[in-house]
Amino acid sequence: MESEEKIMTGEESLKIITQMINKTKGNIAQGSFHLLFWGWLILVCSLSEFILYRFTDFNNVWFVWFFTIPGVFVSLIYGFVKGKKASVHTYAEKLYMWIWLGFAFSVVVLFILHIKEMSSVGKYILMLVGLPTFISGFVIKFRPLIVGGIAFWIFAIIANFTGPDISGLCMPLAIVTGYLVPGYLLKRKNSHDAV
Repeated sequence: MESEEKIMTGEESLKIITQMINKTKGNIAQGSFHLLFWGWLILVCSLSEFILYRFTDFNNVWFVWFFTIPGVFVSLIYGFVKGKKASVHTYAEKLYMWIWLGFAFSVVVLFILHIKEMSSVGKYILMLVGLPTFISGFVIKFRPLIVGGIAFWIFAIIANFTGPDISGLCMPLAIVTGYLVPGYLLKRKNSHDAV
């Protein structure tokens, strides 16, 4: 006996597509962990670098950024564990992941190219991080993240045209507006949506 396939109506197809899009947005939106984790880690590193530069005579203040190396492993382990728990991975989730991996590879290349001029790397990192933040905001349809991406670009421009006393504060300010504020808003939105 042959089984007959049921032909879906346009309305049923649209409903399934909408459910899949909402599931993808929900899965990606759970990423507030990464925004908050990296936001706090980078805020501490950037403020430490500024304080060391401004108030000590330590020459290699950029050494504080080595604390981000363990952060990469924490982030990868967290992503791996969360990925194992997810039953389905959509194209949008994979796109989201590759956008951020592309950013990470770009930062590594930037460090290699500027190994002798590490003090001038900050404005380029701000410029680079604006793109995945901005795109992520559109992928999950979350306006604070879109604004956060724009904020990174604005602070990159400010860092380029100001002296080290002011440009050194651009990274911490950009992190607060680009990662921490959107991260906490996203976390609050997710907890409200879960209720």
